[in-house]
Amino acid sequence: MPSSCTGDEVGCSVLAVANQKGGVGKTTTALTLGAALTRMGRRTLVMDLDPHGCASVHLGHFPENVPVSAYDLLLTEGFDAGLWGRALIRGAEGRMDMVASNVRLSELDIDLKGRENKGLLLKKLLGEAASDYDFVILDCPPNMGVLLVNAMVASNLLIIPIQTDFLALHGLRLIFDSIRLLNKVLPRPVAWRALATMFDRRAGACRRVLHLLRGKLGPKLFETVIDMDTQFREASASGGVIYDIAPDSRGAREYMALAKEIVTS
Repeated sequence: MPSSCTGDEVGCSVLAVANQKGGVGKTTTALTLGAALTRMGRRTLVMDLDPHGCASVHLGHFPENVPVSAYDLLLTEGFDAGLWGRALIRGAEGRMDMVASNVRLSELDIDLKGRENKGLLLKKLLGEAASDYDFVILDCPPNMGVLLVNAMVASNLLIIPIQTDFLALHGLRLIFDSIRLLNKVLPRPVAWRALATMFDRRAGACRRVLHLLRGKLGPKLFETVIDMDTQFREASASGGVIYDIAPDSRGAREYMALAKEIVTS
């Protein structure tokens, strides 16, 4: 994996976490994977690009109290180092940094109307600003728009969490349709892998969905499977991640396995 982000090309590993169906573990994946990479000694930044701001609130950064957000960074023409510095929420020693969300991200499609190359804004921003990081993780909005396009264009890898439920499979068409549309205009195709989440080993339906995913997606599906674990909810309620309260839990071990799978791929 590249060691840092430098120049207009994003040189570090930018991981976009997205699925156009909600409730699949998207934000949990973004935050817990970020925390796992940080525990491995990787310098990690999480950017909350979802107007709902769930990742920000999860870590106690309420968007209404954040002076500079991802919205301000993307709306500003050209790179403003001072603005970037104000947007960065530095984690304590051994913890990831964050750029928080703002509800006004939902207006970005309108606010950027007429802006040239608006699909490249995030890639250019990270190329200028993220040289201190090994990994940047993007918690993406569920709907297709300028934010999701920017995330896909900027990313080295799109991670698609898929709940191991038959209904969740129907939502996959939306994200894959979006990928196909982007691939028609991008110089390189969007690289993606899927992650099976919310797996209940006791449920035959979950096992059948996992078997189906492995058959359909093959190596595009991560080997790591994320089980149901009540510690994720406990971590959210405490304003932290699972490693803060239950570092040896099943969920914590599985996201660490995912982090290792990504680092060694």
